[in-house]
Amino acid sequence: MGVTKVTLRKRLLPSGKITLYLDFYPPLRDPHSRKYVRHEYLGIYLVNKPRFQSDKDANKEKIAQAEAIRSERELAIIRGQYDFLDKTKLKMDFLAYFKTKLDTKDQKWIRVYDHFSNYCGGVCKMGDITVPFCEGFREYLLNAKQLKHPDKQLAQNSAAGYWSTFRGFLKIAYQEKLLQENVNDYLETIDAVDGRREFLTLEEVRQLAATPCDTPDLKNASLFSCLTGLRISDILALNWSNIVKATDGGWCIRIKTEKTDTEATLPLSQEAYELCGTPGTGLVFKNLKRHYTQKPLQDWLKDAGITKHITFHCFRHTFATLQVNEGTDIYTVSHLLTHANVGTTQIYADIVDKSKRDAVERIKIKEDK
Repeated sequence: MGVTKVTLRKRLLPSGKITLYLDFYPPLRDPHSRKYVRHEYLGIYLVNKPRFQSDKDANKEKIAQAEAIRSERELAIIRGQYDFLDKTKLKMDFLAYFKTKLDTKDQKWIRVYDHFSNYCGGVCKMGDITVPFCEGFREYLLNAKQLKHPDKQLAQNSAAGYWSTFRGFLKIAYQEKLLQENVNDYLETIDAVDGRREFLTLEEVRQLAATPCDTPDLKNASLFSCLTGLRISDILALNWSNIVKATDGGWCIRIKTEKTDTEATLPLSQEAYELCGTPGTGLVFKNLKRHYTQKPLQDWLKDAGITKHITFHCFRHTFATLQVNEGTDIYTVSHLLTHANVGTTQIYADIVDKSKRDAVERIKIKEDK
């Protein structure tokens, strides 16, 4: 037999929709079942004889998705890789696999899992994970209610964050060869909306530092975040082995951030280093628990007389705005925050821009006496 040709074909279903499938000729021999395979249905459907432009555009996009899969199959065959023919993986429990990943992840992953379980009715196999099915989850998130407050709509930024986390999970499943296609390549993002980034002034940080806290590790970790900009997930995972001597004699942190999976070496100020306590082994903030960032944090803020709506993540915003206010250039701040794009950091320059303040103060209507 010659080299197998992969052709994208259409078939009209009794429902009136058109299903897209791949035609392998000559047929492929499945190395697992030893049977010959001629067709592979993609789970992608077109509107038959579309009248509206929206349907025409959707059809065009789905054909492009199917064509991309066809190209992947053709390349895999050339390389002698036939994993896509193994249908046993399609019967695996996707939700059970998802649940195995939660132990090492934060609360956001648990919420995403719960939302996805609601979306699929508690039943989902690997073979169900197609582009249309995932697009359905995207629409679900955009219209979902909060899990703890069913009478309230899920915020746009929460939906954007959950969707990003879910896509990250799909990437893991693909890398572990449980998904046959990297469906992420065909999924649109959910855009976050610019919201108010709350932060503390330097005076408020000092005010908080002077206020006793019933949970010492919470206090130290919070002030540590104000001085480093690290997220709660990275602080919880911070190990003494991550803190090393720098070439200039000071201290630095070598970490791989959980959210962005970015490796970075960040300088650590002496004051931030002292907040870590006595050097040892294992976790730096051993007694810090994630739930301390809820009521215990709010109680401490209240005792300090701070009435702003401050979450632990606001300490990261505090670090960024204080750095910008003190004149640190935006590229350095971006590096310290481990942002992939300096544009993400730019918003802090817009929140606190001393040069803008100085500029508007130059024009006065009242004469100086």
